[in-house]
Amino acid sequence: MAHEVLLDINTKFVLHKDVKVEVSNNDGKLGTLLISKGNIEWMPASKSVNKHRLSWDKFATLMVVQGKPARAKPKAKGKARPATKASAAPEV
Repeated sequence: MAHEVLLDINTKFVLHKDVKVEVSNNDGKLGTLLISKGNIEWMPASKSVNKHRLSWDKFATLMVVQGKPARAKPKAKGKARPATKASAAPEV
């Protein structure tokens, strides 16, 4: 079962507006994840008017206790980062 995840980001940093992540599956929308500086919230797609809120500390604990372990990809060693326009050396 594939899920569709839509991300609404206007900036790299979460400042005054929540980052909204809409999650759907083949049956339709499951809900919306709201990410802010202070907490993380889940708003179900049902007619519920209540959000489910966790502080970041409680979310971290929940993921460690309830989450399924998955191997993280190791960071590449020795690879140079591509130069950006601002830091690229001038061509001669």
